[in-house]
Amino acid sequence: MLIWQILIDGFAISSLYALGATGFTLIFGVTGVLNLSHGAIMVAAAVAAWAASGNFGAGAYLAAAFGVVVALLLALATYYLVVRRLQLSRAVREEEKEIFILTATLLWGIMIEEAIAWLFTNNAKTVLPIVDGVITILGVRTPANEIFTALVCWATIGGLWLFVNRTLAGKAVLAASMNPRGVTLLGIELSTVYVGVWAIYGALAGVAGVLLGMFLGVSSYSAGPLTASAFSIVVLGGLGSVSGSLIAAYVVGYLETLTAYLVSPAYRAIPALLLLVVVMYVRPRGLMGRR
Repeated sequence: MLIWQILIDGFAISSLYALGATGFTLIFGVTGVLNLSHGAIMVAAAVAAWAASGNFGAGAYLAAAFGVVVALLLALATYYLVVRRLQLSRAVREEEKEIFILTATLLWGIMIEEAIAWLFTNNAKTVLPIVDGVITILGVRTPANEIFTALVCWATIGGLWLFVNRTLAGKAVLAASMNPRGVTLLGIELSTVYVGVWAIYGALAGVAGVLLGMFLGVSSYSAGPLTASAFSIVVLGGLGSVSGSLIAAYVVGYLETLTAYLVSPAYRAIPALLLLVVVMYVRPRGLMGRR
């Protein structure tokens, strides 16, 4: 019975990790930016959904949509107010801009985190679930919301795959990740592609954040661990590799779930971090990294 519980719970949390890491990887793969405000944006989406339902009486669907919109707007704000301004700045040397942007997104994330704590306190908050009830799978009683979370995560990832591989706009995004100069030679504005990618990222982070709020609950303290988790997954899978991030998300998710059930929830992150250290020594570019 325990093995089935681990498999089911591990699948749900891994799916959440996969969705969150996909957006993180997409931003790096296309724009070259490691966005360290990632966890704060996810938490903001969850808290916005919680506030919409708890403070303003919005239904579950409307509250979830509001949370996604907040994340999308924060992602665009991150690009326009932080990343883009540093990229265009003449006061910062070109070779130093990457570390400046990395530091700036970290500080921006801390500002979002502190704003959430100031406005709504840092107590844990649970978003109103869209699906209620309990279902039985292989003899294991499982919250229906847990299965709903995994299904929505993979439906969203599948939608992203269809967009990238089956639409002209998606192919422009794919081309920009491979050869930005070539995209400009084709007459496509690279800045337009980047804005579109940040908007997609915001939507992905918003969906992941709202689902996390429904599944486990969040607080302002969750921002740092969420960013660290996403960073660990994309490094393990290979920076810029979406498929590598998906594989790494399940490796990390199941390692954490096994540790939580068989050892203690307090130590759930340790095996994944040890694995990351080993991979960095044996294969520094990750499982499927390109760079």
